[in-house]
Amino acid sequence: MSTHASDPLAALGSLPGVADAVDSVRKAVDRVYGHRVMRRRSNEISSEAALRGARGSAALSGADWALEEVRRRTDFGADPEARTVGAALRLGAEAGQLLSIWRQSPLRVLARLHLVAEGEPGESVGRPRLEGEAVDEPLIETPPPSPAEVAGRLDGLAELIVAGGDAPALVTAAVVHGELLALRPFTSYNGLVARAAERIALVGSGLDPKAICPAEVGHAEQGRAAYLAAFEGYLSGTPEGVGGWIAHCGRSVELGVRESTAVCEALQRGAA
Repeated sequence: MSTHASDPLAALGSLPGVADAVDSVRKAVDRVYGHRVMRRRSNEISSEAALRGARGSAALSGADWALEEVRRRTDFGADPEARTVGAALRLGAEAGQLLSIWRQSPLRVLARLHLVAEGEPGESVGRPRLEGEAVDEPLIETPPPSPAEVAGRLDGLAELIVAGGDAPALVTAAVVHGELLALRPFTSYNGLVARAAERIALVGSGLDPKAICPAEVGHAEQGRAAYLAAFEGYLSGTPEGVGGWIAHCGRSVELGVRESTAVCEALQRGAA
């Protein structure tokens, strides 16, 4: 992601399809926040959104479990898939605790997310990878950048987040997500961390303050092939490619809204 505008993120709002995506997401989020169930049971919707978002994020990282299996299981250390699901669940639970730090120190938040995903300390946990350290990211086959490039681009991303600006929340969240996927700064769980950071950006921006619009659900629903195709567009750096990635992220938020709307409707029927 590169641009020479004084507010690089805001400049992305003029890319093809981005304004329409931003408008569509805003209307969808407003509708679910206006649902009558949200007035008295928003905590339940938030908890369910976190669970479903974790399931979706884990699915994209190769652990495509049924929702009820994720809900039922208590042991997440048995095998790689179980560990992936456990990591996604821990990230979903932790994200809300990091909002106050995000705008001041996003790199601290990313380090914390990696530690939470891993579940225990280790030599490479919670810090960007060093020269010679391998990256375990099953979904993304593009060779990762060097640690030196990662460090520079992470600093640049952090500066954009701390500076704020006029960019729509969707644009900022999509860039955070895309950059972290592109960089794969950690030795493991980069996809899970990238999607958790996208959620933090959406919630922290005020677009989704109650965390009821799980974009991870929409990313999973659109499928791994569509996710990778949109990400390849982001990697290309072309206006069409970056705009397409932002629009893809917007559609994912809308599908997350649809999921939470269905939860609202189910709770309303149960209360009737």
